[in-house]
Amino acid sequence: MTVTQESPAASSVADGPLSSLWAEVTGMCQLSCVHCYAGSGPDGTHGTMTADDWEKVLMEAAALGARNVCFIGGEPTLYPALPGLVRHALGLGMEAEVYTNLVRVRPELWELFGTPGVRLATSWYSNDRVEHKLIAGRDTFRQTLANIEEVLRRGIKLRVGLIDGILPGQHAKEGAELLRARGVVDIDGDHVREFGRGTNPDPSQACGNCGHRRAAVLPDGAVTPCPLTRWMKAGNVTRAPLADILGSVTRMAATLPARMPTCEPDTCFPDWKPCKPNRSAAQSRSANRACNPACGPDAQEPCPPNCRPSDSSVQSLSIQPMRDPCMPDHWCNPTCTPGACTPNI
Repeated sequence: MTVTQESPAASSVADGPLSSLWAEVTGMCQLSCVHCYAGSGPDGTHGTMTADDWEKVLMEAAALGARNVCFIGGEPTLYPALPGLVRHALGLGMEAEVYTNLVRVRPELWELFGTPGVRLATSWYSNDRVEHKLIAGRDTFRQTLANIEEVLRRGIKLRVGLIDGILPGQHAKEGAELLRARGVVDIDGDHVREFGRGTNPDPSQACGNCGHRRAAVLPDGAVTPCPLTRWMKAGNVTRAPLADILGSVTRMAATLPARMPTCEPDTCFPDWKPCKPNRSAAQSRSANRACNPACGPDAQEPCPPNCRPSDSSVQSLSIQPMRDPCMPDHWCNPTCTPGACTPNI
């Protein structure tokens, strides 16, 4: 059957109050990472949200303008209803990312991950197997690396979060070099943040862009500005529609440290990837740091994914109004040919 009706996400994305959603479908995980923001592990549960509850949340998010959903955990591949939820999101016009540890991938999941509109993300720490075990709690270095190679072999989109500062002398840089040698292109660097297991919430550790047209839903239905700010509960989708909760999300997020006026182009991605405050706004406005094309134009502005930034954008950085500090196209202004496309994210 052919459906020509425009999806909720496609029709409202330009001006909807929500652009992306984190769906934390489970607290269960095979690993016990020492830095886990969710405190997940083998003793975790799938929470109280049912598959029907999650489908309802996805429908509400799409109607509010969300065009991206990131399925997280815990380990989301352990959630039995994940394949159906991913396909449901795709049917609503959203793109889906699954943030997985890639320790084990069932055969049916490989088929799911190869579906157009689906991408993967995973974490990586070092080129040292012993360090990896100390961080993850299990010796899964070889399994994860082998599955990263299989992802690349199958041509599935993948980004890797390389988290540094977990162990003294951690070989994170060498870990990135190992992945690049295997063919991984999209590697995001980050430092360990003081959230989750064994730490007290520290608002200053947030990226500063929490709750800005984005929200996270936890396994019990609680809504928070970001998976990292999980102590900030704005409401619960089992008791109120998501649309009624978003206002509280925004108000709570406003109590966090203020957002920086610009984002560092190497780590600022269209909308749903975490945005890190710029270490030096003046440096980022210099000509040699204008716009990293991999940062990609925001999908709200029709533009081919591989276009280059306009030469005039550098001169206009300080005078162009910025509707969202995390939207690269608002300040790098790529020169592109008309036509809708999927951004290179």
